[in-house]
Amino acid sequence: MNNENPGKKITKNPMQPGQLSQIYAQEDSGNQQPIKLLIVEDEIIVARQLSNSLKKLNYEVVAIATSGEEGIEKTALTQPDLVLMDIVMPGEIDGIDAAEEIRRRFSIPVVFLTAYADRETVGRAAMTDPFGYILKPFQPKDLYATIQVALRKHQVEKELEAAKQKAEAEKRQKSELVSIAAHEFRTPLTAIKNLAQLLEFYSEKLTEAKKQRHAQQIQTSVDEMLKLLDDILTLSKVEKGSLAFEPSPIYLEGFCINLIDNIQFIAGDRYNLILKYDGDSHQPVCVDSYLLRHILSNLLTNAIKYSPTGGTISVQVNCQSEQLVFKITDPGIGIPRADLEHLFESFHRSSNVGDIPGTGLGLSIVKQCVELHHGAIAVETHLNQGSTFIVTLPLSPLDRCATHPD
Repeated sequence: MNNENPGKKITKNPMQPGQLSQIYAQEDSGNQQPIKLLIVEDEIIVARQLSNSLKKLNYEVVAIATSGEEGIEKTALTQPDLVLMDIVMPGEIDGIDAAEEIRRRFSIPVVFLTAYADRETVGRAAMTDPFGYILKPFQPKDLYATIQVALRKHQVEKELEAAKQKAEAEKRQKSELVSIAAHEFRTPLTAIKNLAQLLEFYSEKLTEAKKQRHAQQIQTSVDEMLKLLDDILTLSKVEKGSLAFEPSPIYLEGFCINLIDNIQFIAGDRYNLILKYDGDSHQPVCVDSYLLRHILSNLLTNAIKYSPTGGTISVQVNCQSEQLVFKITDPGIGIPRADLEHLFESFHRSSNVGDIPGTGLGLSIVKQCVELHHGAIAVETHLNQGSTFIVTLPLSPLDRCATHPD
């Protein structure tokens, strides 16, 4: 046990004499930024000697502080990768207190460089979870090894924390998805049940027109549930990395006409979906029809959902030689500026949707499908006037697709 008095400052050279071996110098990292170190040491001569030694090891010394308070200030200012901290220093706080504050506020690793090894000092230092503890005097190889191990340990801690946060976020997301799915399924299921009971017990009293309308309402409710199931399954594929880009040749105008007709049937008479196609109808294009169907169906479904008073929804398709441009315009409620930053995040719903039902999955799926197609998506929107979503997809060469278009 060291019986030196920790209250009395002891001046010792930080390293034993001798040339620094190039064996311990960091290898040239090319374009990688040098590792930045902050020295907190009140003996300025010792600090400068240490700084010179570190520079020969190819570290960058961003600053030298001579007290614990100054060490905290310069940590905030320079944001080093690691702090080399003496323990006994003048001022209201010593190196141990400063290290604890640096760890708490900045999550920056600290290595103690000190002449003290008594039980009380070591015990206090250990409470701050330091990344190293080196006694003066020390060899360059010991300093280098301690710094590198400390940096690696800190990197592992950051990776573990990131993995933990990701796992917690995924857990919350799955829990939210289950809750939303249960809520969204309840409404159409209740409607189906009520309409089925109505048809069963009052069939003889209903006109054929009412029977047909109730049957259509059942079909609409089933379509809503199938759409939700499809979104959930697609999102699951994206998360598992099993949703792939698989282009094939299709006749795009016919594809769009069929898709819009199906959605128009579900939307009813209050909405008028129109297609404006600019391109050669007889020339196939090479796209991933599965991804494209998700992109267009989700955008059109949203356009209908967020245009509660009805109106005309237009789909403009510009088929160019190397890319496709889709513009879906609605007369709906628009999107507040504050929501645009999070618009394509899973479960995000704009602040002005009120009681309009939805899961917040549609635009997230659209974004994923567009990115898998190596394309881009943008939005132009005005509150209470409507929105236009613009999707740009590059065309794959036809010779890379199957021989027969769908």
